[in-house]
Amino acid sequence: MKKGFYTIMSAQFFSSLADQALLVGAIELLKSTHAPAWQIPALGPMFALFYVLLAPFVGAFADAVPKGKVMFYSNTIKVAGCLMMLLGMHPLLAYSVVGLGAAAYSPAKYGILTELLPPSQLVKANGWIEGLTIASIILGILLGGQLVGPQLSPMLLGLDLPFFDTGIDTPPEAAICSLVALYAIAAVFNLYIPRTSTPLQRLSTSPLELVRDFASCNSRLWQDKLGQISLATTTLFWGVSGNLRIILFPWAAAALGYTTTQASNLGGVVAIGTAVGAVVASMYMRLERATAVIPLGIAMGLLVMGLNVATSLYVAVPFLIVLGLVGGYLVVPMNALLQHRGHNLMGAGRSIAVQNFNEQACILALGALYTGMTKGGLSAFAAIAVFGLIVAGTMWLIRRWHQNNCVKHGPEVERLLEIARSDCGH
Repeated sequence: MKKGFYTIMSAQFFSSLADQALLVGAIELLKSTHAPAWQIPALGPMFALFYVLLAPFVGAFADAVPKGKVMFYSNTIKVAGCLMMLLGMHPLLAYSVVGLGAAAYSPAKYGILTELLPPSQLVKANGWIEGLTIASIILGILLGGQLVGPQLSPMLLGLDLPFFDTGIDTPPEAAICSLVALYAIAAVFNLYIPRTSTPLQRLSTSPLELVRDFASCNSRLWQDKLGQISLATTTLFWGVSGNLRIILFPWAAAALGYTTTQASNLGGVVAIGTAVGAVVASMYMRLERATAVIPLGIAMGLLVMGLNVATSLYVAVPFLIVLGLVGGYLVVPMNALLQHRGHNLMGAGRSIAVQNFNEQACILALGALYTGMTKGGLSAFAAIAVFGLIVAGTMWLIRRWHQNNCVKHGPEVERLLEIARSDCGH
């Protein structure tokens, strides 16, 4: 791997670490203010909101500005979201601003991989990026749980500035304040991300032109016989997993009687399995064989449904580890294939923006579904069953879709696979 790759990984680790810890802090902040129960699962859709609304603009921006600078600006927006929470704005509104920063960050983070590395290293690079991201999820959720827990929160609240009243009076506020430092560390690494030789693209000043360009890019990726399969798979995976990490909190409370701090440990268990699956996939999977992992998506849906029988810790932990492992092995090769096709069809930033738009729209839709079910009085167990059924059924349809492509469009599928076998990607 090139030297700049490790700088990207370091920046991603600290930024993602803060994102995950902030989620736990926001959940505890809502609980401490006795917010309605539906507002906790609503955090997921609020985070995804700007991914969807700004997709036509953030991809073009990432292709027009050096990607290290884009990541730096994005971390600054995330800090602004933290400060909004501390200044008393509603956590849902403030968390949506953090989502705005993440929406701008993602096209640059993943787009630079296709500029820095050849296609032959994309699966491996994605394995390391996803593995490190998942490690940051594990540590971030655990860190967030501890920052609002009974051991660390009194220490944080005891750190007062002389002659200045910070107004930080509760454990979640102290936790959120401390996370600003993590975003600052990520920002320092952003400044050292190298410029690639890929020329910058012109950024249109016409919003209508940007929307038309984005719609064209989205259409091209959905019409590509490999791009459509990888895009459908990753869209569903992230749509479910993005909500599942939040649903685990009320599920753990209902099934195991867990507090926020205890439930955050279970989120770490899923992430451990996902990290292992991601690293194993990066070692053994090749780009042209990515579609072979589609049946694992069906298995993942069945495992999600199986959580409803896990009413003890000894049953839940193995279930969550296997669920994470299957998910990690599924998403890494499909993500790499999607990046490869997107890079061949359009600019790297635009490709990732299209991917984010579809994935976050799925998070938004499924999050709205779960929030509506919660508001209507359905239990966490019912939500888990619905999510598992959606995953298994939709992945079965995607598998049939790919099989149909191989029969009806065999020469085109084989041509695209041959491109994937080539290092030059042409």
